[in-house]
Amino acid sequence: MKQNHALTRRGFLASSACALPLGIASAQTAWRPLFDGETLDGWRAIHRLPVARNPGGPSPTKDSPRYRKALRSKGDWKVVDGAITGGQEPPGSGVGGYLITDEKFADFELSLGANPDWGVDTGLMIRATAIGSQGFQLLVDHREGGNIGSFYGNGIGGFNTRRFGLKAKRDARRRVVGMTPVAYRDLSPPPISDKSEAIWSAGSEAFLETWRFGEWNEIRVRCEGRLPVLTTWINGEKMASVDTASMNADGYDAEAVAKLLGGSGHIALEVHSSGQGDRLGDDRWLPGSVCRWRRIRIREL
Repeated sequence: MKQNHALTRRGFLASSACALPLGIASAQTAWRPLFDGETLDGWRAIHRLPVARNPGGPSPTKDSPRYRKALRSKGDWKVVDGAITGGQEPPGSGVGGYLITDEKFADFELSLGANPDWGVDTGLMIRATAIGSQGFQLLVDHREGGNIGSFYGNGIGGFNTRRFGLKAKRDARRRVVGMTPVAYRDLSPPPISDKSEAIWSAGSEAFLETWRFGEWNEIRVRCEGRLPVLTTWINGEKMASVDTASMNADGYDAEAVAKLLGGSGHIALEVHSSGQGDRLGDDRWLPGSVCRWRRIRIREL
């Protein structure tokens, strides 16, 4: 509650249009689809190339094992039953990829349905560069220790705004049937300091009350400003927000990020790499698992 009050005092959320319900916001500007439900027109698959952690930092060389591994595949992207499915190609290969929009977007609201298998580390890149790996990432880490609805700085400082993690809830046969929270202090690696008033989270209890495990969930994200304010909703419930202009995070330089990304960027869906050389090993993306996306639409601001 303390963080919420702090944000209200600062006013950037209390006075912002991002607080409007979806129905009210929709009346202001027309929404349009980014996915026709049948083809991948308007999207293209690309390699998930490793990049420097910070703008201008040292990048993995093209002859490094990580770079060579990334070139083996762009992921398996296809349309199944009216939804985009993303998985590793071949399954269990440990090689990820992105599905990236041809268009670029500046200020917008994006709404889409997500139905991830358990054991996938996916997400949504926004304001991304043409290689996909640099931009603000909305986390959809449906795995052990993951988080859904917070933000990560992919190639722009490595900041992580999550306030809690998730772990599997299993039945008597050890089948995953839901999720339970992991305490903030037990997250690894630990997230950035909670001293910044530029970050807010609804918390694990609110998330678990609204997320429908094994079913479709609506995710909505709003991105607005040169140094954007980013806000997410899950099934209509506000989950997280960050003001990237005043966020405190080690290694994060807001102006350097703005110079790298520019005022607009691509939207991309992610399939993460896994296995040998990855910090989480095979648990990052379980063999054969996929994430499904549908009803993708955007409203430019």
